[in-house]
Amino acid sequence: MFIQQLYTGCLSEAAYYIESNGEAAVIDPLRDIDEYLQLANSRKASIKYIFETHFHADFVSGHLDLSTATGAPIVYGPGTNTKFPVLVAKDGEKFSIGNLTIEVLHTPGHTLESTCYLLKDEHGKDHCIFTGDTLFVGDVGRPDLAQKGEEITMNDLASMLYDSIHAKLFPLADDVIVYPAHGPGSSCGKNLGPNTQSTIGEEKQTNYALKAENKQAFIEAVTDGITAPPQYFPINALINKEGYESLDAVLKQGMTALSVEEFKKLITDDTIILDTRRADEFTLGFIPGSISIGLEGRFAEWAGSLLPFDLPILLVTDPGKEKETIIRMARVGFSKVQGYLEGSFEAWKKADEFIDLIIDVEADELMMDIPFDDRLVVVDVRKPAEYADGHLKNAVNIPLNDMTDPASMVNLEEDQNIYVHCAAGYRSVIASSMLKRQGIHNLRNIVGGWGKIKEQERAEIVKETSVLN
Repeated sequence: MFIQQLYTGCLSEAAYYIESNGEAAVIDPLRDIDEYLQLANSRKASIKYIFETHFHADFVSGHLDLSTATGAPIVYGPGTNTKFPVLVAKDGEKFSIGNLTIEVLHTPGHTLESTCYLLKDEHGKDHCIFTGDTLFVGDVGRPDLAQKGEEITMNDLASMLYDSIHAKLFPLADDVIVYPAHGPGSSCGKNLGPNTQSTIGEEKQTNYALKAENKQAFIEAVTDGITAPPQYFPINALINKEGYESLDAVLKQGMTALSVEEFKKLITDDTIILDTRRADEFTLGFIPGSISIGLEGRFAEWAGSLLPFDLPILLVTDPGKEKETIIRMARVGFSKVQGYLEGSFEAWKKADEFIDLIIDVEADELMMDIPFDDRLVVVDVRKPAEYADGHLKNAVNIPLNDMTDPASMVNLEEDQNIYVHCAAGYRSVIASSMLKRQGIHNLRNIVGGWGKIKEQERAEIVKETSVLN
Protein backbone atom coordinates (compact mmCIF):
# COMPACT_ATOMS: atom_id res chain seq x y z
CA MET A 1 0.00 0.00 0.00
CA PHE A 2 1.30 3.41 -1.02
CA ILE A 3 -0.43 6.70 -0.18
CA GLN A 4 0.95 10.15 -0.96
CA GLN A 5 -0.60 13.47 -0.07
CA LEU A 6 0.14 16.06 -2.77
CA TYR A 7 -0.29 19.41 -1.04
CA THR A 8 -0.45 22.81 -2.76
CA GLY A 9 0.18 25.47 -0.15
CA CYS A 10 -1.03 28.57 -2.01
CA LEU A 11 -4.48 26.98 -2.33
CA SER A 12 -4.32 24.95 0.90
CA GLU A 13 -5.41 21.99 -1.25
CA ALA A 14 -4.58 18.32 -0.81
CA ALA A 15 -4.88 15.76 -3.57
CA TYR A 16 -4.09 12.10 -2.95
CA TYR A 17 -2.38 9.30 -4.85
CA ILE A 18 -3.17 5.73 -3.72
CA GLU A 19 -1.52 2.63 -5.16
CA SER A 20 -1.41 -1.12 -4.73
CA ASN A 21 0.00 -3.83 -7.03
CA GLY A 22 0.46 -1.50 -9.98
CA GLU A 23 -3.03 0.01 -9.78
CA ALA A 24 -3.56 3.60 -8.64
CA ALA A 25 -6.30 6.10 -7.88
CA VAL A 26 -6.16 9.87 -7.58
CA ILE A 27 -8.50 11.79 -5.30
CA ASP A 28 -9.37 15.45 -5.94
CA PRO A 29 -6.69 16.26 -8.54
CA LEU A 30 -5.69 19.83 -9.35
CA ARG A 31 -6.07 21.29 -12.87
CA ASP A 32 -2.42 20.60 -13.78
CA ILE A 33 -2.08 16.84 -13.86
CA ASP A 34 1.59 16.22 -14.73
CA GLU A 35 2.53 15.42 -11.12
CA TYR A 36 0.04 12.54 -10.96
CA LEU A 37 1.08 11.12 -14.33
CA GLN A 38 4.77 11.35 -13.46
CA LEU A 39 4.24 9.71 -10.08
CA ALA A 40 2.33 6.80 -11.61
CA ASN A 41 4.91 6.44 -14.38
CA SER A 42 7.86 6.47 -11.95
CA ARG A 43 6.19 3.73 -9.92
CA LYS A 44 5.21 1.74 -13.02
CA ALA A 45 1.52 1.95 -12.11
CA SER A 46 -1.60 2.79 -14.08
CA ILE A 47 -4.29 5.15 -12.80
CA LYS A 48 -7.50 3.13 -12.57
CA TYR A 49 -9.92 5.63 -10.98
CA ILE A 50 -10.28 9.36 -10.38
CA PHE A 51 -12.36 10.01 -7.27
CA GLU A 52 -14.00 13.38 -6.59
CA THR A 53 -15.29 14.17 -3.11
CA HIS A 54 -17.62 16.93 -4.41
CA PHE A 55 -17.87 19.85 -6.83
CA HIS A 56 -14.99 21.94 -5.56
CA ALA A 57 -15.65 25.66 -5.27
CA ASP A 58 -12.14 26.91 -4.50
CA PHE A 59 -10.28 25.37 -7.45
CA VAL A 60 -10.88 23.78 -10.84
CA SER A 61 -10.30 20.05 -10.70
CA GLY A 62 -8.07 18.17 -13.12
CA HIS A 63 -10.59 15.35 -13.42
CA LEU A 64 -11.36 15.85 -17.13
CA ASP A 65 -7.78 16.20 -18.36
CA LEU A 66 -6.62 13.32 -16.16
CA SER A 67 -9.41 11.08 -17.42
CA THR A 68 -8.53 11.96 -21.02
CA ALA A 69 -4.85 11.21 -20.39
CA THR A 70 -5.41 7.88 -18.61
CA GLY A 71 -8.80 6.57 -19.66
CA ALA A 72 -9.73 6.28 -15.99
CA PRO A 73 -13.39 6.96 -15.10
CA ILE A 74 -14.32 9.92 -12.90
CA VAL A 75 -16.20 8.76 -9.81
CA TYR A 76 -18.58 11.02 -7.88
CA GLY A 77 -20.92 10.22 -5.02
CA PRO A 78 -24.70 9.78 -5.07
CA GLY A 79 -26.88 12.52 -6.49
CA THR A 80 -24.27 13.91 -8.84
CA ASN A 81 -25.33 15.49 -12.14
CA THR A 82 -22.74 16.65 -14.66
CA LYS A 83 -22.51 17.61 -18.33
CA PHE A 84 -19.74 15.07 -18.96
CA PRO A 85 -19.54 11.29 -18.41
CA VAL A 86 -18.97 10.20 -14.82
CA LEU A 87 -19.51 7.10 -12.75
CA VAL A 88 -22.07 8.00 -10.08
CA ALA A 89 -21.37 5.64 -7.21
CA LYS A 90 -23.92 4.31 -4.74
CA ASP A 91 -23.60 4.81 -1.01
CA GLY A 92 -21.61 1.83 0.29
CA GLU A 93 -20.32 0.84 -3.16
CA LYS A 94 -16.78 -0.58 -3.17
CA PHE A 95 -13.91 -0.21 -5.65
CA SER A 96 -10.71 -2.25 -5.75
CA ILE A 97 -7.22 -0.81 -6.16
CA GLY A 98 -4.85 -3.77 -6.24
CA ASN A 99 -5.29 -5.42 -2.84
CA LEU A 100 -7.04 -2.39 -1.39
CA THR A 101 -10.72 -1.49 -1.22
CA ILE A 102 -12.27 1.97 -1.34
CA GLU A 103 -15.78 2.26 0.08
CA VAL A 104 -18.08 5.14 -0.83
CA LEU A 105 -19.63 6.99 2.13
CA HIS A 106 -22.17 9.60 1.03
CA THR A 107 -21.87 12.53 3.44
CA PRO A 108 -24.06 15.46 2.27
CA GLY A 109 -23.78 18.71 4.16
CA HIS A 110 -20.94 20.77 2.73
CA THR A 111 -22.64 20.11 -0.61
CA LEU A 112 -25.41 17.69 -1.51
CA GLU A 113 -23.12 15.31 -3.42
CA SER A 114 -20.27 15.43 -0.87
CA THR A 115 -18.76 12.00 -0.39
CA CYS A 116 -15.97 10.50 1.70
CA TYR A 117 -13.87 7.53 0.59
CA LEU A 118 -12.91 4.92 3.19
CA LEU A 119 -9.75 2.97 2.35
CA LYS A 120 -9.45 -0.57 3.65
CA ASP A 121 -6.08 -2.36 3.65
CA GLU A 122 -5.31 -5.77 2.16
CA HIS A 123 -6.78 -7.41 5.31
CA GLY A 124 -10.04 -5.48 5.08
CA LYS A 125 -9.21 -3.21 8.03
CA ASP A 126 -10.23 0.43 7.88
CA HIS A 127 -6.98 2.32 7.37
CA CYS A 128 -7.85 5.92 6.43
CA ILE A 129 -10.65 8.07 5.14
CA PHE A 130 -10.46 10.81 2.52
CA THR A 131 -12.98 13.30 3.86
CA GLY A 132 -12.96 16.01 1.18
CA ASP A 133 -14.59 19.09 2.69
CA THR A 134 -16.83 17.14 5.07
CA LEU A 135 -14.27 16.97 7.89
CA PHE A 136 -11.06 18.99 8.27
CA VAL A 137 -8.45 19.07 10.97
CA GLY A 138 -10.15 21.13 13.67
CA ASP A 139 -13.12 22.14 11.53
CA VAL A 140 -15.85 21.00 9.15
CA GLY A 141 -16.87 22.19 5.69
CA ARG A 142 -18.86 25.39 5.43
CA PRO A 143 -22.58 24.69 4.84
CA ASP A 144 -23.42 27.83 2.85
CA LEU A 145 -22.37 26.77 -0.66
CA ALA A 146 -25.67 25.56 -2.09
CA GLN A 147 -25.45 25.68 -5.87
CA LYS A 148 -27.75 27.67 -8.10
CA GLY A 149 -31.11 25.95 -8.41
CA GLU A 150 -30.81 24.06 -5.12
CA GLU A 151 -33.68 25.09 -2.85
CA ILE A 152 -31.88 24.56 0.41
CA THR A 153 -30.71 26.78 3.25
CA MET A 154 -27.44 26.99 5.14
CA ASN A 155 -29.14 25.54 8.22
CA ASP A 156 -30.53 22.66 6.14
CA LEU A 157 -27.04 21.78 4.94
CA ALA A 158 -25.60 22.13 8.44
CA SER A 159 -28.25 19.71 9.69
CA MET A 160 -27.31 17.24 6.94
CA LEU A 161 -23.64 17.65 7.82
CA TYR A 162 -24.33 16.77 11.44
CA ASP A 163 -26.23 13.63 10.39
CA SER A 164 -23.51 12.63 7.93
CA ILE A 165 -20.69 12.97 10.43
CA HIS A 166 -22.50 11.14 13.19
CA ALA A 167 -23.84 8.34 10.96
CA LYS A 168 -20.79 7.74 8.77
CA LEU A 169 -17.65 9.02 10.53
CA PHE A 170 -18.32 8.66 14.26
CA PRO A 171 -18.63 4.84 14.07
CA LEU A 172 -15.10 4.54 12.63
CA ALA A 173 -12.26 3.44 14.90
CA ASP A 174 -10.24 6.18 16.60
CA ASP A 175 -7.04 5.18 14.80
CA VAL A 176 -8.47 5.66 11.30
CA ILE A 177 -6.40 8.39 9.61
CA VAL A 178 -8.26 11.47 8.37
CA TYR A 179 -7.04 12.90 5.08
CA PRO A 180 -8.99 16.11 4.27
CA ALA A 181 -9.04 18.08 1.03
CA HIS A 182 -7.75 21.28 2.65
CA GLY A 183 -5.41 22.61 5.31
CA PRO A 184 -4.86 25.91 7.15
CA GLY A 185 -5.79 29.07 5.27
CA SER A 186 -8.56 27.53 3.20
CA SER A 187 -11.81 29.47 2.84
CA CYS A 188 -13.76 26.18 2.69
CA GLY A 189 -14.05 26.20 6.48
CA LYS A 190 -14.03 28.84 9.21
CA ASN A 191 -10.71 28.14 10.89
CA LEU A 192 -8.87 24.99 9.88
CA GLY A 193 -6.16 23.61 12.15
CA PRO A 194 -2.43 23.77 11.38
CA ASN A 195 -2.04 20.17 10.21
CA THR A 196 -3.07 18.44 6.99
CA GLN A 197 -3.98 15.07 8.51
CA SER A 198 -5.38 13.73 11.75
CA THR A 199 -7.30 10.74 13.09
CA ILE A 200 -10.94 10.15 13.91
CA GLY A 201 -10.04 9.94 17.61
CA GLU A 202 -8.14 13.22 17.59
CA GLU A 203 -10.99 15.02 15.87
CA LYS A 204 -13.55 13.69 18.34
CA GLN A 205 -11.40 15.10 21.14
CA THR A 206 -10.37 18.46 19.68
CA ASN A 207 -12.66 19.52 16.83
CA TYR A 208 -15.11 22.16 18.10
CA ALA A 209 -17.86 21.01 15.74
CA LEU A 210 -17.61 17.35 16.70
CA LYS A 211 -17.84 18.24 20.39
CA ALA A 212 -21.25 19.88 19.96
CA GLU A 213 -23.77 18.42 22.42
CA ASN A 214 -26.58 18.01 19.90
CA LYS A 215 -27.66 18.88 16.37
CA GLN A 216 -28.88 22.39 17.20
CA ALA A 217 -25.64 23.20 19.00
CA PHE A 218 -23.72 21.90 15.98
CA ILE A 219 -25.73 24.05 13.56
CA GLU A 220 -25.18 27.14 15.68
CA ALA A 221 -21.46 26.43 16.06
CA VAL A 222 -20.69 25.89 12.37
CA THR A 223 -22.83 28.77 11.08
CA ASP A 224 -21.88 31.39 13.68
CA GLY A 225 -19.52 34.02 12.33
CA ILE A 226 -19.25 32.48 8.89
CA THR A 227 -18.11 35.07 6.36
CA ALA A 228 -19.22 35.38 2.74
CA PRO A 229 -17.35 32.99 0.43
CA PRO A 230 -14.94 34.44 -2.14
CA GLN A 231 -16.66 35.60 -5.34
CA TYR A 232 -15.07 32.89 -7.46
CA PHE A 233 -16.49 29.95 -5.49
CA PRO A 234 -19.76 29.58 -7.45
CA ILE A 235 -17.87 30.09 -10.72
CA ASN A 236 -15.42 27.28 -9.96
CA ALA A 237 -18.17 24.94 -8.75
CA LEU A 238 -20.03 25.48 -12.02
CA ILE A 239 -16.89 24.87 -14.09
CA ASN A 240 -16.28 21.61 -12.24
CA LYS A 241 -19.86 20.55 -12.87
CA GLU A 242 -20.15 21.55 -16.52
CA GLY A 243 -16.60 21.06 -17.80
CA TYR A 244 -13.86 23.20 -19.33
CA GLU A 245 -11.34 23.40 -22.16
CA SER A 246 -8.07 21.55 -21.67
CA LEU A 247 -5.19 23.15 -19.81
CA ASP A 248 -3.05 22.69 -22.92
CA ALA A 249 -5.42 24.97 -24.87
CA VAL A 250 -5.32 27.60 -22.12
CA LEU A 251 -1.52 27.47 -22.09
CA LYS A 252 -1.23 27.67 -25.87
CA GLN A 253 -3.12 30.97 -25.90
CA GLY A 254 -1.60 32.43 -22.75
CA MET A 255 2.01 31.63 -23.62
CA THR A 256 1.99 34.16 -26.47
CA ALA A 257 5.02 36.43 -26.14
CA LEU A 258 4.10 40.03 -26.97
CA SER A 259 6.40 42.89 -27.89
CA VAL A 260 5.77 46.25 -26.27
CA GLU A 261 3.90 47.44 -29.36
CA GLU A 262 1.82 44.24 -29.60
CA PHE A 263 1.07 44.49 -25.87
CA LYS A 264 -0.08 48.12 -26.22
CA LYS A 265 -2.39 47.30 -29.13
CA LEU A 266 -4.25 44.76 -26.99
CA ILE A 267 -4.92 47.19 -24.14
CA THR A 268 -8.53 48.41 -24.05
CA ASP A 269 -10.73 49.85 -21.32
CA ASP A 270 -11.81 46.29 -20.46
CA THR A 271 -8.34 44.74 -20.43
CA ILE A 272 -6.86 43.61 -17.12
CA ILE A 273 -3.09 44.08 -16.92
CA LEU A 274 -1.97 41.67 -14.20
CA ASP A 275 1.54 42.11 -12.78
CA THR A 276 2.72 39.07 -10.82
CA ARG A 277 6.15 40.33 -9.81
CA ARG A 278 6.98 40.66 -6.12
CA ALA A 279 5.08 43.40 -4.32
CA ASP A 280 8.29 45.23 -3.40
CA GLU A 281 9.33 45.27 -7.08
CA PHE A 282 5.92 46.40 -8.28
CA THR A 283 5.88 49.55 -6.11
CA LEU A 284 9.11 50.75 -7.74
CA GLY A 285 7.48 50.93 -11.16
CA PHE A 286 4.71 49.36 -13.24
CA ILE A 287 2.58 49.83 -16.34
CA PRO A 288 -0.18 52.37 -15.54
CA GLY A 289 -3.46 50.65 -14.71
CA SER A 290 -1.83 47.35 -13.70
CA ILE A 291 -3.13 45.28 -10.83
CA SER A 292 -0.48 43.72 -8.61
CA ILE A 293 -0.98 40.18 -7.33
CA GLY A 294 2.45 38.73 -6.59
CA LEU A 295 3.17 35.06 -7.06
CA GLU A 296 4.84 35.01 -3.64
CA GLY A 297 1.48 35.11 -1.80
CA ARG A 298 -1.84 33.29 -2.07
CA PHE A 299 -1.85 34.28 -5.71
CA ALA A 300 -4.61 32.15 -7.24
CA GLU A 301 -6.98 32.77 -4.37
CA TRP A 302 -6.61 36.56 -4.62
CA ALA A 303 -6.82 36.48 -8.42
CA GLY A 304 -10.09 34.55 -8.19
CA SER A 305 -11.43 36.89 -5.52
CA LEU A 306 -10.56 40.17 -7.23
CA LEU A 307 -10.38 39.74 -11.01
CA PRO A 308 -13.27 39.33 -13.47
CA PHE A 309 -13.42 36.00 -15.32
CA ASP A 310 -15.01 37.39 -18.47
CA LEU A 311 -12.41 40.02 -19.43
CA PRO A 312 -9.14 39.57 -21.36
CA ILE A 313 -5.96 39.50 -19.28
CA LEU A 314 -2.43 40.56 -20.22
CA LEU A 315 0.45 39.43 -18.02
CA VAL A 316 3.60 41.09 -16.75
CA THR A 317 5.71 38.49 -14.94
CA ASP A 318 9.29 37.88 -13.98
CA PRO A 319 11.03 36.28 -16.99
CA GLY A 320 10.48 32.52 -16.86
CA LYS A 321 7.40 32.78 -14.62
CA GLU A 322 4.84 33.05 -17.43
CA LYS A 323 3.82 29.38 -17.51
CA GLU A 324 3.60 29.11 -13.73
CA THR A 325 1.37 32.19 -13.66
CA ILE A 326 -1.02 30.84 -16.31
CA ILE A 327 -1.24 27.42 -14.64
CA ARG A 328 -1.94 28.92 -11.22
CA MET A 329 -4.64 31.12 -12.74
CA ALA A 330 -6.15 28.16 -14.58
CA ARG A 331 -6.42 26.35 -11.24
CA VAL A 332 -9.16 28.79 -10.28
CA GLY A 333 -10.81 28.97 -13.69
CA PHE A 334 -9.14 31.77 -15.66
CA SER A 335 -8.92 31.00 -19.38
CA LYS A 336 -8.74 34.41 -21.09
CA VAL A 337 -5.03 35.22 -20.78
CA GLN A 338 -4.08 36.72 -24.15
CA GLY A 339 -0.32 36.69 -23.68
CA TYR A 340 2.56 38.18 -21.71
CA LEU A 341 4.95 41.10 -22.13
CA GLU A 342 8.20 39.74 -23.53
CA GLY A 343 11.09 41.10 -21.52
CA SER A 344 8.76 41.96 -18.62
CA PHE A 345 8.60 45.47 -17.19
CA GLU A 346 12.22 46.17 -18.17
CA ALA A 347 11.18 46.05 -21.84
CA TRP A 348 8.45 48.61 -21.13
CA LYS A 349 10.94 50.95 -19.44
CA LYS A 350 13.51 50.60 -22.21
CA ALA A 351 10.82 51.58 -24.72
CA ASP A 352 10.39 54.88 -22.80
CA GLU A 353 6.71 54.18 -22.15
CA PHE A 354 4.84 55.91 -19.32
CA ILE A 355 5.25 54.23 -15.94
CA ASP A 356 3.56 54.57 -12.57
CA LEU A 357 4.78 53.82 -9.06
CA ILE A 358 3.58 53.54 -5.47
CA ILE A 359 5.37 55.46 -2.74
CA ASP A 360 6.55 53.17 0.06
CA VAL A 361 6.90 54.68 3.53
CA GLU A 362 7.98 53.24 6.87
CA ALA A 363 5.62 53.02 9.81
CA ASP A 364 7.53 55.65 11.79
CA GLU A 365 6.97 58.17 9.00
CA LEU A 366 3.22 57.56 9.26
CA MET A 367 3.42 58.20 13.02
CA MET A 368 5.20 61.52 12.40
CA ASP A 369 2.63 62.62 9.81
CA ILE A 370 -0.57 61.78 11.73
CA PRO A 371 -0.51 64.71 14.24
CA PHE A 372 0.14 67.36 11.60
CA ASP A 373 -2.04 66.32 8.63
CA ASP A 374 -5.78 66.81 8.92
CA ARG A 375 -6.25 65.34 5.41
CA LEU A 376 -4.51 62.08 6.33
CA VAL A 377 -6.58 58.88 6.04
CA VAL A 378 -5.32 55.46 7.09
CA VAL A 379 -6.92 52.65 5.07
CA ASP A 380 -6.62 49.24 6.73
CA VAL A 381 -7.33 46.49 4.16
CA ARG A 382 -7.17 43.54 6.55
CA LYS A 383 -10.16 41.31 7.26
CA PRO A 384 -12.76 42.67 9.71
CA ALA A 385 -11.65 40.23 12.42
CA GLU A 386 -8.02 41.33 12.06
CA TYR A 387 -9.08 44.97 12.22
CA ALA A 388 -11.23 44.36 15.28
CA ASP A 389 -8.33 42.72 17.10
CA GLY A 390 -6.33 45.94 16.93
CA HIS A 391 -6.10 48.93 14.61
CA LEU A 392 -5.00 52.54 14.55
CA LYS A 393 -7.52 54.98 15.97
CA ASN A 394 -9.67 56.46 13.18
CA ALA A 395 -8.34 54.02 10.58
CA VAL A 396 -10.88 53.13 7.89
CA ASN A 397 -11.39 49.40 7.33
CA ILE A 398 -11.89 48.50 3.67
CA PRO A 399 -11.13 44.76 3.43
CA LEU A 400 -9.28 43.88 0.25
CA ASN A 401 -12.08 41.49 -0.74
CA ASP A 402 -14.48 44.46 -0.86
CA MET A 403 -12.39 46.54 -3.23
CA THR A 404 -14.02 45.06 -6.31
CA ASP A 405 -17.02 47.23 -5.40
CA PRO A 406 -16.36 50.92 -6.17
CA ALA A 407 -18.93 51.81 -3.52
CA SER A 408 -16.50 50.61 -0.84
CA MET A 409 -14.19 53.49 -1.74
CA VAL A 410 -16.82 56.18 -2.21
CA ASN A 411 -15.55 58.22 0.75
CA LEU A 412 -11.95 58.33 -0.45
CA GLU A 413 -10.98 61.52 -2.23
CA GLU A 414 -7.98 62.42 -4.37
CA ASP A 415 -7.02 65.41 -2.21
CA GLN A 416 -6.72 63.20 0.87
CA ASN A 417 -3.33 61.82 1.90
CA ILE A 418 -4.09 58.11 1.94
CA TYR A 419 -1.87 55.60 3.75
CA VAL A 420 -2.63 51.95 3.00
CA HIS A 421 -1.62 48.94 5.08
CA CYS A 422 -2.43 45.29 5.68
CA ALA A 423 -0.75 42.82 8.03
CA ALA A 424 2.68 42.64 6.38
CA GLY A 425 2.58 44.39 2.99
CA TYR A 426 1.34 41.93 0.36
CA ARG A 427 -2.35 42.83 0.41
CA SER A 428 -1.72 46.57 0.75
CA VAL A 429 0.19 46.64 -2.55
CA ILE A 430 -2.70 44.83 -4.26
CA ALA A 431 -5.10 47.34 -2.72
CA SER A 432 -2.95 50.31 -3.73
CA SER A 433 -2.82 49.10 -7.32
CA MET A 434 -6.62 48.76 -7.36
CA LEU A 435 -7.06 52.24 -5.90
CA LYS A 436 -4.80 53.68 -8.57
CA ARG A 437 -6.72 51.84 -11.28
CA GLN A 438 -9.84 53.61 -10.00
CA GLY A 439 -8.17 57.01 -10.18
CA ILE A 440 -7.00 57.46 -6.59
CA HIS A 441 -3.28 58.26 -6.85
CA ASN A 442 -2.39 60.26 -3.75
CA LEU A 443 -1.52 57.25 -1.64
CA ARG A 444 1.36 55.62 0.18
CA ASN A 445 1.99 51.99 1.05
CA ILE A 446 3.13 51.22 4.60
CA VAL A 447 6.09 48.84 4.40
CA GLY A 448 5.70 45.94 6.83
CA GLY A 449 2.05 46.81 7.49
CA TRP A 450 0.42 46.30 10.87
CA GLY A 451 3.36 44.26 12.08
CA LYS A 452 5.51 47.41 11.99
CA ILE A 453 2.80 49.90 12.94
CA LYS A 454 1.97 48.25 16.26
CA GLU A 455 5.65 48.43 17.26
CA GLN A 456 5.57 52.23 17.19
CA GLU A 457 5.47 53.90 20.61
CA ARG A 458 3.20 56.67 19.32
CA ALA A 459 0.68 54.30 17.72
CA GLU A 460 -2.78 54.80 19.28
CA ILE A 461 -4.27 51.31 19.05
CA VAL A 462 -7.91 50.44 19.69
CA LYS A 463 -9.91 47.23 19.58
CA GLU A 464 -13.49 46.51 18.61
CA THR A 465 -14.49 44.53 21.70
CA SER A 466 -18.11 44.16 20.57
CA VAL A 467 -16.90 42.26 17.51
CA LEU A 468 -14.33 40.15 19.32
CA ASN A 469 -16.84 39.07 21.97
